[in-house]
Amino acid sequence: MEYTKIILSAMFVSCAITMQASGINDKKNDKSSHSITLKIVETSDVHGYFFPYDFISKAPLKGTLSRVNTYVNSLRQEYGNDGVVLIDNGDILQGQPTCYWSNFVMTSSPNVAAQVINYMNYDAETVGNHDIEPGHAVYDKWIREVRCPLLGANIVNKSTGNPYVKPYAVIERQGVKIVVLGMLTPTIPCWLNERIYEGLEFQEMVSCAKKWIKIIKERENPDLIFGLFHSGKVGGITMPNGVEENASARVAREVPGFDAIFFGHDHQVHNEMITNVDGKQVLCIDPSCYAMNVAEAEITLITDKRGKVVNKQIKGNIVSVADMEVDKNFVNHFKQQTYQISNYVNRKIGRFESTVSTRDSYFGNSAFTDLIQNMQLKITGADISFNAPLSFDASINAGDITVSDMFKLYRFENKLNVLMMTGEEIRKHLEMSYDQWANTMTSPSDHLFLLNNEAKGDQQRMGFLFYTFNFDSATGIDYEVDVTKPNGKKVKILRMSDGTPFSENKWYKVAMNSYRACGGGELLTRGAGIPKDSIDGRIVYESELDLRHYLMKEIESQKVVSPKANSNWRFVPEEWVKEAAKRDRKILFGD
Repeated sequence: MEYTKIILSAMFVSCAITMQASGINDKKNDKSSHSITLKIVETSDVHGYFFPYDFISKAPLKGTLSRVNTYVNSLRQEYGNDGVVLIDNGDILQGQPTCYWSNFVMTSSPNVAAQVINYMNYDAETVGNHDIEPGHAVYDKWIREVRCPLLGANIVNKSTGNPYVKPYAVIERQGVKIVVLGMLTPTIPCWLNERIYEGLEFQEMVSCAKKWIKIIKERENPDLIFGLFHSGKVGGITMPNGVEENASARVAREVPGFDAIFFGHDHQVHNEMITNVDGKQVLCIDPSCYAMNVAEAEITLITDKRGKVVNKQIKGNIVSVADMEVDKNFVNHFKQQTYQISNYVNRKIGRFESTVSTRDSYFGNSAFTDLIQNMQLKITGADISFNAPLSFDASINAGDITVSDMFKLYRFENKLNVLMMTGEEIRKHLEMSYDQWANTMTSPSDHLFLLNNEAKGDQQRMGFLFYTFNFDSATGIDYEVDVTKPNGKKVKILRMSDGTPFSENKWYKVAMNSYRACGGGELLTRGAGIPKDSIDGRIVYESELDLRHYLMKEIESQKVVSPKANSNWRFVPEEWVKEAAKRDRKILFGD
């Protein structure tokens, strides 16, 4: 592999603010004053992108922590180790096969995620929602192995009432005292079964921040306070009790005391100043995901002769590391791990007789989606199966199938559940799915889908208005989706696919992944109308291991698989849909 060295550049215009203490003039001209420059560098949502090689597609990767380390080392050389702070914002235990191999296969060795964080000498790290997802056995071991403080002020041990990990870290640089307060998005119960985080609860972020800012000021008297929040800027889920998924901007506005908030989770780039209730500005910055960028705050402090900070200048930059030179020492250090992971993902498990692609999943039945649907029905014996395309644009070519292909087939480590649902709830669940997916067409020239050109670069929506991983279709029933009908009236279920009648009053066993079965995407709650606190009582089956494991075992048992679309549902009216689908396909995929 060849790597090209490029000049570092900021992706976005820097935003800067100068904050001066009351009654203080320009201290730079005061011979008794002293100037200190610090660089704070954040990574977030790395998702296993440690090494410059994609173990799924078996091709070189841009970005990755191997390039971040090049950049951080250059800063340490320029500003000294005492001038740089390196922090990570979580979601590091899920993504590339590196994570799965370390979490569930090579469990006797230290977690690779911990090894990388330790090698790079991070100063603090926050827990992300995907770090909770592997379960106590995995994340408790990871917490023990990471040498820097792991933070989560709002992750509370229910038996003690205290934070499960450290609430904040104290970092000293050039005589400057920095406190980093960590928090996690509190809407974990919307995605994960309580058994995964047994004994823990996740507190609302604004009230938690107010509590800990007060404690930090009283106990530590710091010069700088940073937030390190695995929670997006705004939006996302709001639970019935008012708890918000993405609350970083709200904390910045409503909780005075922060100089900067480094955040993530939403997989979007942000770099802006937010004015808080005291009229002071707070840098809020997010590098997005997959270690393609870092978020950087350049901080200049002026201290008086007593060492007291009397002036702060804070400037935020998003720095691209996508094409930087790879740190060869980093790569060599982890040579054994990458060799073992390569051997693992290259193991042959079967053969596909035809190519499958998630692209087809948006336009009707697809061999990709229905392969998963049919296996879910076979494994569980359920009546009906729900599934959504978890990867926006993934394909598996005909021919030999290896373990690496399973990460294309199934992106996340969800378990497999079966829920009891009435026919009416099944229809309403699908209504909400298609209401987020399909446009209400008023003429043949309209879009088939709900698109948003501004979301084209969004790593989760990819040009759609809503998240594609919530676009559930069903197998086991025959139905039509009439895109000329209003929301809530599009889905018409014709029959069970075996020819027997479908009844809205009858109870059915419905297979789905654990994310959906816990209320993820709100299709069961807002859509089907099932109260959140009653969902768990409806679960009649839960797999012991993750769904990808069972899909892999099923392919191994069949040896040769001939994926085919079920042809059990379609968009209508066909004369409108056909041309609209062609137009939207070109917009989304260029073909």
